[in-house]
Amino acid sequence: MRIVVLCSSIYSETGCAVAVRMAELGHVPVGALALRTLDSPTLLRKLGQWGVSGVARYARTKFIPQPGDSGCTSHNPYLQPLLNHEAGVFRSLRQVAALYDFPITVCSDQNAPKSIACLREWSPDLIVFTGGNILRKLLLGVPRLGVLNVHLGLLPEIRGMSSPEWSLLQGVPPGITIHSMDAGIDTGPILQRCELPDWKRCESLGDLRNRLIAFGVAKLVDVVTALDRGAISAMPQYAPDSTPRTDNQFFVMHEWLQARAADRLARGRPAGVATTVNG
Repeated sequence: MRIVVLCSSIYSETGCAVAVRMAELGHVPVGALALRTLDSPTLLRKLGQWGVSGVARYARTKFIPQPGDSGCTSHNPYLQPLLNHEAGVFRSLRQVAALYDFPITVCSDQNAPKSIACLREWSPDLIVFTGGNILRKLLLGVPRLGVLNVHLGLLPEIRGMSSPEWSLLQGVPPGITIHSMDAGIDTGPILQRCELPDWKRCESLGDLRNRLIAFGVAKLVDVVTALDRGAISAMPQYAPDSTPRTDNQFFVMHEWLQARAADRLARGRPAGVATTVNG
């Protein structure tokens, strides 16, 4: 099966981890399409998730390693087992591509005509989305088996942004959903949805998000393998004759709502262990 990976940046740890794990299981990508590193929407999204200090720390580990810094840590510690390489970790998708011998194209818009032409040249059966633009119909129609996405929430209950936090506020167990992307926002058919085991032990909202990302990578690769064997198929989120939808699409969360979500997480944790908003 010919697989292409879409990334928000060549420095995306999630993109690197997905490419590494797929290659280890025999699904070496035929190509990867990544947004340029200083893509402003991605930067703004990361600032909202990590804060200024978190973005600065991430940038230092990727771009300006210090003398004596072996590069042996990743921003998301739960991805590190996949990113470990030689004396340190993979810092960029270029290193992964060099090891497994697949091409990378950097673009400013994954939906642009040049990007679509590149994807068609690679002729993928499947595209795996790990971050980037909101994808349009023209791109979604390129791969034979569609575009897969890991959503950090259980669909259809939790759509949109800040999914882990909204899950806590809505009383929905934190988890992931692997679905085929369509023209809507998190509305595509579902291949697998899984509650995160032991989510109540997470130390912070940031810890919860990191665990969900790593959990999603593991489940995604399992789904890709099952698709390759013809052992799994996507199911619509709603039956055609079902009652009207009652689900919601959520958006970026205000800080005081984040604090309430952190409080919900704390109340679900074992006694005696502190919980913070982002730390």
